[in-house]
Amino acid sequence: MDQHSPLAAWQTFFFLVGSSAAGLTGLQFVVIALIAESKRRATGREIDAFTTPTIVHFAGVLLLSALVSAPWHGLLRVAVIIGVCGIAGIFYTLIIARRARSQTTYEVVASDWCWHVMLPLIAYITLVISAALLPGYAERVLFIIGATAMVLLFIGIHNAWDTVTYITVEHPQASGETDTPAGSQDRVADSAPATQNVASNTQHLPSNQSPNASSEEESNIES
Repeated sequence: MDQHSPLAAWQTFFFLVGSSAAGLTGLQFVVIALIAESKRRATGREIDAFTTPTIVHFAGVLLLSALVSAPWHGLLRVAVIIGVCGIAGIFYTLIIARRARSQTTYEVVASDWCWHVMLPLIAYITLVISAALLPGYAERVLFIIGATAMVLLFIGIHNAWDTVTYITVEHPQASGETDTPAGSQDRVADSAPATQNVASNTQHLPSNQSPNASSEEESNIES
């Protein structure tokens, strides 16, 4: 890369941001593992609407960082590619909104719309506008592109953490013990005294006399 290029001063920044995005992608493997071990299994629609987009955001930040750090000899080509990435992000966010709207097993709340739809949509629109202005206002626009990358990074972190806390709090992992219904416990408790009485009466009988023989003798005496 030309040392006089405005992109040269941002290499370290985007290297750190891209490395963070690549490392944070591993968070999603932890999230999927928690979903697999939880009592409530997530459906494919839920994963497509709330889990896969986090991977896409992290991957987008990684791609953006790689584009800015590449040895470009001009700004027009990198601006076009960044603009295409932003447009793709806009369309993908609209797909996320449609998937979230079609949820039947989970009620989407206002914070979900904010973090999964509104903020990513604003970030990708900002990226498209920045790409259009990059060739003429590179020094200022690169600050906006860097801020957009950070926003997408924090969106991914928040959404991954939100999924983990939802699984942990709303659907905690079942322990090794199986739960016994309260009615079953009451029936077991009620039957215990009767069992003890039968055992006590049996112990008072002579050793050579069975319970059936005792009943026959009592009926002969009454007759």
